[in-house]
Amino acid sequence: MAASSAAERVVIENCAIATVDAGDTEYASGHVVLAGNRIESVGAGAAPKDLENVVRRIDATGHLVTPGLVNTHHHFYQWITRGLATDHNLFNWLVALYPTWARIDEPMAYAAAQGSLAMMARGGVTTAMDHHYVFPRGSGDLSGAIIRAAGEMGVRFTLARGSMDRGESDGGLPPDFAVESLDGALAATEATVREHHDSSFDAMTQVAVAPCSPFSVSTELMRQGAELARRLDVRLHTHGSETVEEEKFCHELFGMGPTDYFESTGWLGEDVWMAHCVHMNDSDIAAFARTRTGVAHCPSSNARLAAGIARVPDMLAAGVPVGLGVDGTASNESGELHTELRNALLINRLGAHREAALNARKALRLGTYGGAQVLGRAAETGSLEAGKLADLVLWRMDTLAHSSIADPVTALVFGAAAPVTASFVNGRQIVEDGRLLTADEDAIARSTREQARRLAGIAAQA
Repeated sequence: MAASSAAERVVIENCAIATVDAGDTEYASGHVVLAGNRIESVGAGAAPKDLENVVRRIDATGHLVTPGLVNTHHHFYQWITRGLATDHNLFNWLVALYPTWARIDEPMAYAAAQGSLAMMARGGVTTAMDHHYVFPRGSGDLSGAIIRAAGEMGVRFTLARGSMDRGESDGGLPPDFAVESLDGALAATEATVREHHDSSFDAMTQVAVAPCSPFSVSTELMRQGAELARRLDVRLHTHGSETVEEEKFCHELFGMGPTDYFESTGWLGEDVWMAHCVHMNDSDIAAFARTRTGVAHCPSSNARLAAGIARVPDMLAAGVPVGLGVDGTASNESGELHTELRNALLINRLGAHREAALNARKALRLGTYGGAQVLGRAAETGSLEAGKLADLVLWRMDTLAHSSIADPVTALVFGAAAPVTASFVNGRQIVEDGRLLTADEDAIARSTREQARRLAGIAAQA
């Protein structure tokens, strides 16, 4: 999978480098050479002087270069319902917001996706993910709108095509008019995979099968969704073990806890990742480790909704793949993943392991290689290694915010959110000096504000 010798090269040098490879190799002053959409070499000191087809040399003095951040859980549409139900737990928050979410349409979904993607991309995310599960009748091509926004932004993207078929009349939380039928959800999901999923090494768009959660999805949709994903050879995603209320719900409805329920429906495996996984006992963690089921850890959202502290150190010790997630911006209004590096470290230190829970390098691994593992793309991205895709970030470390911290990785994780001087995805620069090169941030701000007001007006009249 090496880059062609005729590929145009970009040389980045004079920078600190955290490769996040298997050995956590770091260079106090090193170089990275990009050839086309691949990383050609990473090493200490200056890059070779005799390289051919060098179209650009970047003097990255004062910077730390890391793999691009990988977001493993998000709900883009929530960008236009930020700041609502701010003092609610998960179930009450869902009950408060589902009637509004159930009225989204294609223009709203597109604008919200632009807002969510822009905020992440300008903060160092190179691989994004969206779990979209609200498909109101007559709302248009929501999946297509989201995928179009990601393509225009220039980020690598996984759409987790969600679904719900358990409405209020069946004991679920969402309004009946916001859910799909079993057959309709399966058919629409399969159509989305067939139209948009790319299984190639350097794919920019992939699709996963993603029924929403136990309290909004029937057992049959879970079971047949897993069968569909494996027939189509794509990944599976859902919410799991987020709150004590969910655990109680599963015991009352299914006679077992969430992990046992997921296993009974085919939802444990190395092709599965679940969001949150806050309330996991030792046997749950052992089951995830045995099956290599992944976890999207969303520390800010878990705190915002008072869900609890996930046992991330125990999961990592057991061998569970763990990445970081922003989660929807109605429960993490900042919408940024780079702040989750710090929040994951701090919040986990409030748990049983205290100061030994996570350190700076483990937090960075969660946000990069761990996320790539969870999305099934660790062979392609998540670390800086020759042959991998050219997805990387240059963080500026010589400003007032970080210059007195000697260790750049500590500065990145413990310090204030670091400025992004440049972000590359697939060898293409999409951010320069903290601003997007692929989109007009001011125009996106205006359109998201307009769509948020439009949605609020429609919901108020309903």
